[in-house]
Amino acid sequence: MTVYLVGAGPGDPGLLTRRGAELLARADVVVHDRLGTADLLDLARPDAEMVSAGKAPGQVDLTQDEINAVLVDRGRAGLEVVRLKGGDPFVFGRGGEEAEALAAAGVPFEVVPGITSAIGAPAYAGIPVTHRGRSTHFTVVTGNEDPAKATTDVDWEALARTGGTLVILMGAARIGGIADRLMAGGLAPDTPVAAVRDGTRPDQRTVRATLATIGAAGVRAPAAIVVGAVAALDLTWFESRPLFGRTVVVTRAREQVSELRTRLERLGAGVLELPAIAIKPVPFTVPPLADYAWVVFTSVNGAHAFFTQGLAPAGLDARALGGVRVAAIGPGTAAAAAEHGITIDLVPGRFVAEALLDAFPDPDRAGERVLLARAEQARDVLPEGLGARGYAVDVLPVYRTVTTAPDPGVLEQVRAGRFDAVTFTSSSTVRNFTDQVGPLPDPAPAVVSIGPVTSATARDLGWTVAAEASEHTIDGLVDAVCALLAPSPR
Repeated sequence: MTVYLVGAGPGDPGLLTRRGAELLARADVVVHDRLGTADLLDLARPDAEMVSAGKAPGQVDLTQDEINAVLVDRGRAGLEVVRLKGGDPFVFGRGGEEAEALAAAGVPFEVVPGITSAIGAPAYAGIPVTHRGRSTHFTVVTGNEDPAKATTDVDWEALARTGGTLVILMGAARIGGIADRLMAGGLAPDTPVAAVRDGTRPDQRTVRATLATIGAAGVRAPAAIVVGAVAALDLTWFESRPLFGRTVVVTRAREQVSELRTRLERLGAGVLELPAIAIKPVPFTVPPLADYAWVVFTSVNGAHAFFTQGLAPAGLDARALGGVRVAAIGPGTAAAAAEHGITIDLVPGRFVAEALLDAFPDPDRAGERVLLARAEQARDVLPEGLGARGYAVDVLPVYRTVTTAPDPGVLEQVRAGRFDAVTFTSSSTVRNFTDQVGPLPDPAPAVVSIGPVTSATARDLGWTVAAEASEHTIDGLVDAVCALLAPSPR
């Protein structure tokens, strides 16, 4: 039995340490703060007990004494417990109090440090807390001391005389009075100040001012406030990314979403996952492949399912396709087949069924057989077109798409239209998303489609397609989102 006090970092889920991720993935119980992102909690086991211990002004899920009691109780029960805390557990995180409670109860514990917002938030705003020639040291202080204390430990006038950089956490509501005291202690009114709100998150905002003006600058919590010469530096990188401040809805199946989400987030977008479909296996048996001249894959899902999910003849692998030519509808599908050792003989210039049909050679003899591995429900353009060309086509369903139950919180945000664009990667995502969302928001949000077939389905259902990928791939879809939403070069 061990209780792990784990620092989650300041907000960006990528800043969780490797040790923290490993512990979170195996924990029986996760006692978590309001972390600002659900992504970290998604790393936990599906069957883990989740205990919300968040605190916000006017709202407390559990008091500190109740949190301590939960940690002791679950630890004594022999469970692996992760206490997931924003920032670092021992930097204004009350981790010390929790460690004291566990030690007094004889419950083993470990501390896993995290990146504190005192350093992480300024770094994401392009502000180094130390800089040669400007600041040789920095001080971190809370602007919100324990109200139960009879005296204050913070001597703001003395801090004004220490030099270097001052980082104030939890001080947004009091920053005007704090600035007055720092000026009273000798800091010049024109001392640079930068307040980084929601640091490291997609909605990060940086307010730049001086000690004389920061009180009227509208600083809102949660903010890390930097005072000193380094606050004048503006080495912006995070907020200057092309999709920063934009929110994009991703409707791909959860099994497929990671690549698209990662690409969008690297460009600065906030991503709302509302999977409109899920991929489910279909029982199938791979027929003797020597009977076929061609095997055709029409999607990434079909290529993977063909090699991993079916009841196949003994030894089905790349060798089983020796002498059989293979076609793929696009480079993504070709790459999926290549993961199983397959070299693709034919990929059309445009990544739609019609283009594949146009590129397909005539059969060497009438009745030459083609095996088409695809979704259970799909358009009949290929089988009908190949049949008309003289091929004998066997359709092999290898997976199906089904509607999923959406996350209520994400669905509410989408229905309210609180996003900038929605991406569709197939006709099924359009149909199921429309069923999930119900009446279209007014004004309807921008739709970005992966290709003409998907666009046509969207228009048929009342959506206005604002952009369509010129290359019908995930890369092309991301490029179309950027072209639509990214600011024009100056």
